[in-house]
Amino acid sequence: MAKITDMTTGKPARLLVGFALPMLLGNLFQQLYSMVDTIVVGRGVGVEALASVGAAGWLDWLVLGMVIGLTQGFAILISQRFGAEDYEGLRKSVTMSMLLSAVTIVVFTVTALLIARPLLEFLNTPAQTIDGAHLYISIIYMGIPIIMTYNLLAAILRALGDSKTPLIAMVIASIINIGLDVLFVMGFGWGIAGAAIATVMAQCCSCVFCLFSVVRIPILRFQKEDWRFDGAVCKELLRLGLPVTLQNAVICGGGLVVQYIVNGFGYIFVAGVTAAHKLCGLMEQAGSSFAAAMGTFAGQNLGAKKYDRIREGIKKALLISIIIAFSIAAVVIAFGRYIVRFFISDEPEVVAQVVDAAYPYLVIMGLCLFVLYALFVYRTTLQGMGDTLIPMVSGIMELFMRIGMVLLLSAVAGKYGVYFAEVGAWIGAAVLLMIAYYWRIGKICPKQKTNIIA
Repeated sequence: MAKITDMTTGKPARLLVGFALPMLLGNLFQQLYSMVDTIVVGRGVGVEALASVGAAGWLDWLVLGMVIGLTQGFAILISQRFGAEDYEGLRKSVTMSMLLSAVTIVVFTVTALLIARPLLEFLNTPAQTIDGAHLYISIIYMGIPIIMTYNLLAAILRALGDSKTPLIAMVIASIINIGLDVLFVMGFGWGIAGAAIATVMAQCCSCVFCLFSVVRIPILRFQKEDWRFDGAVCKELLRLGLPVTLQNAVICGGGLVVQYIVNGFGYIFVAGVTAAHKLCGLMEQAGSSFAAAMGTFAGQNLGAKKYDRIREGIKKALLISIIIAFSIAAVVIAFGRYIVRFFISDEPEVVAQVVDAAYPYLVIMGLCLFVLYALFVYRTTLQGMGDTLIPMVSGIMELFMRIGMVLLLSAVAGKYGVYFAEVGAWIGAAVLLMIAYYWRIGKICPKQKTNIIA
């Protein structure tokens, strides 16, 4: 049975670590099977196939990011109702989230399948990779109902303080995905399609596991009236969810421009950036996990009107996250080249070119990882406090900075411009979010001075 956690009492550091660690492990397993997709395709099919998966990467994130954003927004209201011990409102928030998610599934699935090929063509996808990229992303998009359902169920569990059940679900999915990857790609010879099918089937298993956990939570014993449509609750859910969705879509818009520039350097460079992106996905997980813990912590304590605990919690989350960020950077700098080689099997000169494209990107991302971690923590804290507008604005800032810098720097510094554009976008968004958080916490709790150095 899912174990819910009240985060309005107890030591913030212990609560945040206790919540974040299972989520971190779950995210790492999720990234693991994403990496296995990449490694199996890169070593089992070849560099062109690896570039095909990479060319579809931002299209995958376009939908996944919007789904995650919407469900994260829904979870804000759920966590606030739980913190306020308003269980009737909690159940209504959950049921309306489910109804809105059902509508979203239809809209997202149809739209995504229609725009996939035109988007790949618009992004100047290399001729050697466009067919494989379209095949891969089309199969992923057909799994949108599963992706949406899993993320909603996981968001509900995390809003109630349970990060362990999604962890277990992700471990199960990862093991299944790895096994199916090897079977479908190397055993059956299904190539790129096999990797995509394995991912969707694994996600289905994690979805079913979370569903069984949610229906066994006592405070979520739904009554008939809980399912009655409530326009006010839906409006509030959309007020919280749509800005987060738009924020992720806008961030992805910048990523698509980056992908366009990357594609222009040829499929070897695309393969190198793809391998580096997968490793960066692993590097980000500690920061996003502690940030998610802080979002739930902030939401519950806002509902309980314990504002000083929010201030104390963000200090702990930032300190822990930044220490981890610099530790990861050291590992990446020391072993990055060796790790990249695991992704590919080809002619030695081709492998060397891919590694040369990937390693500088990894070093730059690693050294600046602490900025991204701070961005995550401030963003989810604001969202947990019910402010989804400023995080959305920060996403727009990321968009313009990422686009402007990648266009300018790639013209001046070539491939290195792609690497530094990402860091510039992080810095701009992080500064805005930091200022917004301290202004908001000072406004909510004006009697105490707020130290801008967390």
